[in-house]
Amino acid sequence: MRRFRTVAVIGVGLIGGSFAMALRRAGGATRIIGADRDREALERAAAMGVIDTAAESVSEAVKQAELVFVSVPVRAMGPVLHAVSRAMPAEAVVTDAGSTKGDVVRDAAQEMGDRVARFVPGHPIAGRETSGVESALPDLFRGARVVLTPTPATAPDALDTVRTCWEGCGARISMLSPEAHDQVFAAVSHLPHLLAFVLVSELLSRPNSGELFGFAGGGFRDFTRIAASSPDMWRDIAVANRAALLEEIDRYAARLAVFRELVDKADGPGLHRLMTEARAARRGMAPGKPRATAPE
Repeated sequence: MRRFRTVAVIGVGLIGGSFAMALRRAGGATRIIGADRDREALERAAAMGVIDTAAESVSEAVKQAELVFVSVPVRAMGPVLHAVSRAMPAEAVVTDAGSTKGDVVRDAAQEMGDRVARFVPGHPIAGRETSGVESALPDLFRGARVVLTPTPATAPDALDTVRTCWEGCGARISMLSPEAHDQVFAAVSHLPHLLAFVLVSELLSRPNSGELFGFAGGGFRDFTRIAASSPDMWRDIAVANRAALLEEIDRYAARLAVFRELVDKADGPGLHRLMTEARAARRGMAPGKPRATAPE
């Protein structure tokens, strides 16, 4: 992996902090400069040694950077990419960690001008329920999938730089178009998070919610674990990917209606068949089992 003299990390929370730590451990950076709208978070990142220097602004952070990693909420991506493109060196490479890609690609095209060729859209499929730089881990991306969604405007050398950088951090790379990415992750990520929030919200709305939560066991905790994730982030993702997410909500509602009808009719064999199919599919996702993979 190429060793960068200067790397800028914009947004030093869980993902940005983990990227900085992983890159440093892999020997990929001599100096890491951080920028964040939360000054206290930025100072904590510096105190923890996650970054070497806390910049006063995005422009200051990127002016000497060879690689820029943008890990901010998707709704903030446009203004950040605008600032990055105006201050970055001509041959610097920029990539991001946004959980939606169609909107990010559109923002990049609008805000970066001819510098958009140096932008490689990306999405690391890794995280934790807790957020902030205190939760960052150098191993967060080891064995994790990172999806890159280059466009026809993406320079091949920029794509190669980002690919090898992530591979040096231990990640597995897949390629998708921005549109395919948003459709896939609406189904396997955005919908499950929304459902977890919905279930907890529904129980919370009941007069006896305290009693219900008091009796909640492992099944409820497993199902709703991701409802402890950042509401700010998931609000932005739901809005940004609303078209694909609405399709998945409708599909889920239709399948839920099938199960409801089977329960209403006390159709044990029908329930057993669908549950058996679902169990087999879920068991096929267990660690060590073969998995379907996105096209490289």
